[in-house]
Amino acid sequence: MHILVTGCAGFIGSHVTEALLKQGDTVTGIDNFDDFYDHDIKHKNISASRANENFTLYINDLTDSSLLLDHIFRHHEFDAICHLAARAGVRPSIESPLVYQQNNVLATTNLLELAVKHGIDRFVFASSSSVYGDSALEYEALVEEDDALADYPISPYAASKRACELIGYTYHHLYDITFTALRFFTVYGPRQRPEMAIHKFTRNIMNGEKIFIFGDGESSRDYTYIDDCVDGVLAAIDQSDEDKANYRIYNIGGDQPIVLNDLIKLIEEETGKKATTERISDQPGDVLHTVADITNASNDLMYMPKVSMEEGIHRFVEWIRYG
Repeated sequence: MHILVTGCAGFIGSHVTEALLKQGDTVTGIDNFDDFYDHDIKHKNISASRANENFTLYINDLTDSSLLLDHIFRHHEFDAICHLAARAGVRPSIESPLVYQQNNVLATTNLLELAVKHGIDRFVFASSSSVYGDSALEYEALVEEDDALADYPISPYAASKRACELIGYTYHHLYDITFTALRFFTVYGPRQRPEMAIHKFTRNIMNGEKIFIFGDGESSRDYTYIDDCVDGVLAAIDQSDEDKANYRIYNIGGDQPIVLNDLIKLIEEETGKKATTERISDQPGDVLHTVADITNASNDLMYMPKVSMEEGIHRFVEWIRYG
């Protein structure tokens, strides 16, 4: 297959790109190398893929008009679009909401327009567990079929992801595009963005620097190791025509939520160092609890997370230490 991967130099995108190339697919990647974090990190992420003759990289902004992006689609015949590019981050979205609408909603609409124009009927979209807002109680699993759970996002980032899911349904309805949205639950592992909690906590603890804990530390997250996340993405891309649903949303989670205080203890044990902590008030837009019900992904995509939190943190600390 020939897959277009957007956000190919990012955390998840670079791993997905490598996995697709490894299984023999051809990949064309688009990334705008924005200033959200250091460009050098992204160039390093994508270095192995750039050495592969079956990979082509375009540095383009998906918020450009579809006409400006059309040259990419005219030069390649894609079997599927895997849209992983996005402006990420809950807290920054509160400060710059328009940036998130442009980079997430406008960009996704541009790609859907190009998919229609060029007859590409398979579209996999990276959504987020953030769409559920504060719907979940502690250890209450979030189910995709209950639309009401996702109708009250509490940050512009989450709202932009939910908007993209709904726009995807519109294009499915109008143009018979198969649209699969994957709601990722806090993905971590090598190449994780530097501002994310596990990355920041691990580096600060190893360097003897203070970490800040929002609230009482009793919030909980369903963390997903990057290898498990990639398995879910590839399964969604590779769904056979008779198995794939025309419009479907799947939770991609780790199936083992952990309380923040316990996560910090786990990092302390793995690094062999004690954290210096300071507690500060909860932040607007933060969700207290996330737990993924992965029944649908398990049934339809054969998705089953394999990496435990203990093993995942071990691998992550090893990556921080040795690269």
